[in-house]
Amino acid sequence: MTPIYLRKFKDAAVYGVYSDLYAWVSMWNAILAFGMETTYFRFLQKVEPKHKERVSNNSFVITLITSSLLVVSVLTFIDPIASWFAGDGNTGEYAKYIQYFVFILVADALAVVPFAKLRAEGRPIRYGYIKFINIFITLFSNLFFIVCLPEWIKTSPFWANFASGWFQEGWLGYVFLSNLFASVFTLLLLLPEILTLRLRIDKPLMKSMLVYSFPILIANISFIINENLDKMFFRKLLPGEYGETELGIYAAVTKIAVFLNLFVTAFRLGAEPFFFSYAKNENARHMYAKIMEYFVMLMVLVMVGIVVNLDWLKDFIKGNELQPDIYWTGLKVVPFILLNFVLLGIYMNLSVWYKLTDQTRFAVYISVAGALVTIVLNFLLIPIYSYPGAVATTTTAYLAMIGLSLFWGQKYYPIPYHFLKIILYLLIGLGVSLASFFIFDSNFWIGNGLLLLFCSAIVFSERKNIEQLLLQRKNNLK
Repeated sequence: MTPIYLRKFKDAAVYGVYSDLYAWVSMWNAILAFGMETTYFRFLQKVEPKHKERVSNNSFVITLITSSLLVVSVLTFIDPIASWFAGDGNTGEYAKYIQYFVFILVADALAVVPFAKLRAEGRPIRYGYIKFINIFITLFSNLFFIVCLPEWIKTSPFWANFASGWFQEGWLGYVFLSNLFASVFTLLLLLPEILTLRLRIDKPLMKSMLVYSFPILIANISFIINENLDKMFFRKLLPGEYGETELGIYAAVTKIAVFLNLFVTAFRLGAEPFFFSYAKNENARHMYAKIMEYFVMLMVLVMVGIVVNLDWLKDFIKGNELQPDIYWTGLKVVPFILLNFVLLGIYMNLSVWYKLTDQTRFAVYISVAGALVTIVLNFLLIPIYSYPGAVATTTTAYLAMIGLSLFWGQKYYPIPYHFLKIILYLLIGLGVSLASFFIFDSNFWIGNGLLLLFCSAIVFSERKNIEQLLLQRKNNLK
């Protein structure tokens, strides 16, 4: 939906408001879920089979309690909350947005345990079907309110009468309303799973679950702070329409880096089960080190590939007819945003040590340290440098987290990483990206020529490992 939003909203400030509110939603999602998804799966393995329903019931009751507290608190104090978000803007409009989001958050929170239950029961078809319906409703509603209805009003008396008195073309609230429709309908589809749950509390089990989930909650909140605090407080650190516009530009260019983030997410989903299943092998640590090398190699190539093709990828974030190039002013930070995703992927790789040694408390220490760096630097740099300061803050936070993870990891679970090679790939990839953008002005042919040269250099330097892998695959096929 990003290209449609950028073309249909009247200016970048509107997209800034959109990004700000969804950044806050990510935080509240984590608080309402209270780490219950991870806790649910963990305790299903800890209790006897006959007590598994107690785990489901307790998990659902916890999310129901947190959701009820949110509804009561927000609706009681909705006016001051709306005023805080609105600043000099329309408080009444923000009150509507917040009302939508309260019920979106509650619907999503109450769906956490039913969705986890479907996964635990091995029912991926129903799980995927409901998720797909959610996406379809979101997409259909957005297109109806933002694209179709404005055009139909101009050509059809029926639709003009239908929309008379309530429809506002280009109103941001339709995006949130579409989300609300999808979340509520998803919850209705999950009623068969919800009706199997009972509002019964097993106090000893509840206590154990809360003790387990609390560090997860803290780690999740800290992670979201690292990811979204800059967007959450951007309009307070740079007030007025200028801050909203700058946030809109920052949020739009970040969407280009989503292509790399997809690779990082896919790797995490595939690598975590492998790390656990391979842990008992004698050469496990050497294998983890080799995985890190190949991961960095691939991610750096994707990073360079995106940067050298920014000349045409930038059309993905083209603005409206009056300001077609407004978001392109932020392209200068894309290489560094991409680097941040690579650093995040490296940290995910490094996190294998505390997962395998059952020392997950270090996840809290590391993520909280990263969050503190993020908080301090964002408040120092954003008022001076705008979104480039936010990007630099994220880079610093991830480097700090990587450093702490390496320090403790090599102490408790040493893995023989080839640090020189990894650092070399990172520096060369960043150098090629910066040269392509700043020196060669994103020239398509020169940039892709540099990418091809970089690929060739990697293939040459890794030729022995590549030959070995191909030979091993050939033998496995036989």
